[in-house]
Amino acid sequence: RFIARASAGRSATPSRVSDAMAEHLASIFGTEKDRVNCPFYFKIGACRHGDRCSRLHNKPTASQTILLTNLYRPDVAVAADPRAATSGAASRAGRGQEGFEAFVEDVFEELDGCGEIEGVNVCDNVTDHMMGNVYVKFVEEEAAGRAVEKLRGRYYDGRPIAVEFSPVTDFRESTCRQYEENSCTRGGYCNFMHLKPIGRGMRKRLYGRYLGGGRRERREGERSPGRKRERDDGEDDGRVTAKGMSDDARRAMFASWNDADDE
Repeated sequence: RFIARASAGRSATPSRVSDAMAEHLASIFGTEKDRVNCPFYFKIGACRHGDRCSRLHNKPTASQTILLTNLYRPDVAVAADPRAATSGAASRAGRGQEGFEAFVEDVFEELDGCGEIEGVNVCDNVTDHMMGNVYVKFVEEEAAGRAVEKLRGRYYDGRPIAVEFSPVTDFRESTCRQYEENSCTRGGYCNFMHLKPIGRGMRKRLYGRYLGGGRRERREGERSPGRKRERDDGEDDGRVTAKGMSDDARRAMFASWNDADDE
């Protein structure tokens, strides 16, 4: 009897210890304190050490977000030392911005049929593991899965598309706040995402189709109407960014734009 009670007592203690350990590991997962899992891969879906990293890259088998690695290539040359520029502002100017928005529209239209897209985010960083990375976040994981299957084995601009699920779902934790304030001193070499913004007019045309729960049907290969007219007019469409906005806030913003058009 004595032995039986002692054995029962010993079995209860490891259980409490394991529970506490599990809670501790969960609280530090994906942070700098986590010595097992890579915090940079967890936050930005990429790591400068790649396969040589000493920590684990836990690649998800399903996610709302897919990563198209190094897909975007700007049509303007990158400065020899991007840190000399102010947060990559030069690469967003003039015809570079025009080409960028055409690229975003290409990606959006290609994947829109897979399901509702919450955001298309393109990195402005110049490091090898982040340059031209495109993150497409869908409202539903199933839509992201369809997009991965659709893009596998495909090419864009003569280059094979590298696509995978990404662990990044909250871009507020991944983006550089100083970049958004035009005050990042690391420029394109920053370890956090520098996401290139698109113009207000383009954002409205792409995401406005989801307002009211409806989807606007478009013929295959049709481009957004009025793009050339707006460019010829040379009007400033007032560029805005909506990174980190909730779905309700995003839809409210779109609704205010539509109300303004109706007046």
